[in-house]
Amino acid sequence: MKLYGLIGFPLTHSFSKKYFDNKFEKEQITNCSFNNFEIAEIESLTNLIQQNPALQGFAITIPHKQKILPFLHYRSHDVSQMLACNCVKIIDGKLYGYNTDVIGFEKSFSELLKPHHKKALVLGTGGAAQAVIFTLNKLGIEYLSVSRREQKNAITYAAITEELMNEYTAIINSTPLGTFPKVHDCPAIAYEYLTPEHYLFDLVYNPSETKFLSKGKAMGCTIKNGYDMLTIQAEENWKIWQLEDAE
Repeated sequence: MKLYGLIGFPLTHSFSKKYFDNKFEKEQITNCSFNNFEIAEIESLTNLIQQNPALQGFAITIPHKQKILPFLHYRSHDVSQMLACNCVKIIDGKLYGYNTDVIGFEKSFSELLKPHHKKALVLGTGGAAQAVIFTLNKLGIEYLSVSRREQKNAITYAAITEELMNEYTAIINSTPLGTFPKVHDCPAIAYEYLTPEHYLFDLVYNPSETKFLSKGKAMGCTIKNGYDMLTIQAEENWKIWQLEDAE
């Protein structure tokens, strides 16, 4: 039995396990299973792999997309560029790292993108944000990162002015704020300055309409959640896991 999984912490409401359980049943894949591996510290990964010799590959979520890097024996070009990894294939005990957040975000985000969405605010600076930034650069969309704390390459939420909101009409939430069960949380942007010209994209998928998206919807914004992104990247993960080699 081939084993695949998801590592992260916490994993109380995992998209991946339900998705792959359904996929295996629907497609009558009987020689594979999918488990959640909830590890608070990335250092536990070595023991996890040793204790699960059938493990062929795994997806990675918060907070380990950047912490996984020192454990990789190989990094794809995308991983090397953005320093974040969300998919690992195991071959002969070696870890091959990829980033499928990129293709998932690009395909999903681009569907509702309009010509006037030339500048974007990226809320959050973690591993998921790196895939967003990588994609925005690829699409030629100027961006500003927003963080709760002052950082070298990011502004704080307090620095978001009406003028800035008018200029940056795409806003992407790459933080976990608003994820079930903390559905009343949302990034602290100036929602009163939103207009129908704005496009709000939330990497969160549960609930389907987060408070961030709900506030945008009330102001007439275009909104989209992270469900399509997750399904796209899940299928990309599966393709990688089924490759004969990882180069």
